[in-house]
Amino acid sequence: MKDEKKIISGREMSIIDENSEWLGVPRLLLMENAGKSIVTEISKRFDVKEKKIVVLAGLGNNGGDGFVVARHLTSLKAKVIVLLLGRAADIRTDEARKNWDILRNMFSSVKTFEIRNVEQLKELEKEIKTADIVIDGMLGTGVRGELREPYRTAVKIFNESKGFKIAIDVPTGLNPDTGEIHGIAVKADLTVTFHAFKKGLEGREEYTGEVVVANIGIPPEAELLVGPGDLRIATKMRKPEAKKGDFGRILIIGGSNLYTGAPALCALAALRCGCDISIITAPEKVANAIRGFSPNIIVHDYPGQILTSNAFDVIIPLVERSDVVIIGPGLGTSKETLEACLKLFKVLKEKEKPLVIDADGLKILSASPTILSGTKTVLTPHAGEFKILTKIDVTKLSFEERIEHVKNAAQQLGVTILLKGHWDIVSDGKTVKVNTTGNPGMSVGGTGDVLSGLVATFLAWKNDPLVAAAVAAFVNGTAGDLAVDKKGYHIVATDLIDEIPEVFKKFKIK
Repeated sequence: MKDEKKIISGREMSIIDENSEWLGVPRLLLMENAGKSIVTEISKRFDVKEKKIVVLAGLGNNGGDGFVVARHLTSLKAKVIVLLLGRAADIRTDEARKNWDILRNMFSSVKTFEIRNVEQLKELEKEIKTADIVIDGMLGTGVRGELREPYRTAVKIFNESKGFKIAIDVPTGLNPDTGEIHGIAVKADLTVTFHAFKKGLEGREEYTGEVVVANIGIPPEAELLVGPGDLRIATKMRKPEAKKGDFGRILIIGGSNLYTGAPALCALAALRCGCDISIITAPEKVANAIRGFSPNIIVHDYPGQILTSNAFDVIIPLVERSDVVIIGPGLGTSKETLEACLKLFKVLKEKEKPLVIDADGLKILSASPTILSGTKTVLTPHAGEFKILTKIDVTKLSFEERIEHVKNAAQQLGVTILLKGHWDIVSDGKTVKVNTTGNPGMSVGGTGDVLSGLVATFLAWKNDPLVAAAVAAFVNGTAGDLAVDKKGYHIVATDLIDEIPEVFKKFKIK
């Protein structure tokens, strides 16, 4: 157990599982591989021929794994009984239901029972207690709080069995992330966990017994590439009692006498992604032009044609009422703006405000690259801006070399970097994620501003900067792909904004 280097959370495993399917490995196949891996471990330890084996199964995928185990054990001539804790009609996933239906068709080799209450469970208590092997496929990583009946009684009976006890993935009742015991938990002799060691298993040998990590065929890219699994976990779900402000107030500091569209695109993208309020603060000379883009945008103006320190009386109160600040779109890089921005960076660091820096903001940051070290800041440079920041020309490097340079730069600057490109590279200096969505049509101006608005929204939803940046890149690229599917390589940035809701629909995320 101590030799296992790779330790992940239940949340991370959920992401990996969905991303694997997105990459073309069906969850049904992963379930098959999981179940078969458990039978392989059993066969190493026992000749199961004529052995009585009882599988206790829940209504989720942990139960589905148990159904696969039961099927494979029958081919080894074991006497198999499957106890489903609940009604078959309530099985929650297509994969688990498919494998239950297979068992139901195996009328001569497997006995199946639907256990709807504690009384029915106690009628079969003797079968569990006298089994040679008992298998826990009840909840696994799906535990949420104290166990309810009939699970609580099932765990008690399971632990009293004289048979060899096996837990699928995580012993039922043990929190996969914290190791907390929810009232009562399975005490297994062997736990077969999948893909990687789960955090909560560490130091819980009393419940896990021996721990074996089984390879179930998950591609390494399911962890490296950002995909729909990351999006699902990063999206803040809306409760019926949700109110204005719960989903983020984004402040965009941008716009100048030369550029008005960039901050508007940023604000509209944030709104389409799901933030509640997008506010732009801009020079009074251009504020009305920005207001004209949409009635959905709130615009506060400050004196002059460019950002200077004179604007702080307007900006600082807005900063204090905002969840995330974006600096850079259309801002300009005059000497006065540079000086004001560097002061503003210090203020934002003191106030611990999450920050997204793009476009002109990146050029200004290059004057003091480490000023935001240790903050929740995301930088979104393209290759040219990355060179300004780091003096490194990544256009001449291999993709693997780019990854290393982005990771090193993020570590040295103490921020998260999203390097935009054919494939986007995101790193916080420790972890790397790669986004492969997007297309050449997105070279049109303004798509980076859309991306910044997306990053800010995911950051406002309390995601860490790495997750916010990676998921935003995935949504931005997918929106670009949907737009090109409809219009070919003749898109503009607003086409991406229109497609943002369609990205969530595509992956069935509300």
